[in-house]
Amino acid sequence: MIRFLLHYGIHFIVPFFIAFTFFKEHAWKVALILLAGIIIDIDHVLADPIFETDRCSINFHPLHSYWAIGVYFLMLFWKKTRIWGIAFLIHIVADLTDCLLIRPHL
Repeated sequence: MIRFLLHYGIHFIVPFFIAFTFFKEHAWKVALILLAGIIIDIDHVLADPIFETDRCSINFHPLHSYWAIGVYFLMLFWKKTRIWGIAFLIHIVADLTDCLLIRPHL
C-alpha cells in the first residue's frame, strides 16, 4: 500500500505542488503538462507482458532508459522544453521510487 501511495502520489500530487509553487501565473496549464508526463509510459506496450507488478521500469523500457533520462535532464536548460523535462523527470522519480521499494539494494 505504501508503494502504491508513494508511486501515484508522485505521479499525481507532486505535479500540482510544483505547478502551484513555482509557476503560479500559469499553474493550471503547467500542472496539466506535468501530469501529461505520464505519456512516456506508452513504451510499456513494447514489453511482454505489458505490465508486470515487480518489474523496474528504469532502463527496461526505451523511454525510461538512461539515455532518455539524460535527454529529459537536458530539456531543463531550454525554456521551451523545461516544463516537459520536469514532467518526464517527475515520472522517472516516481518509477525510481517504485524500483527502490521493489529492490532496495539498487
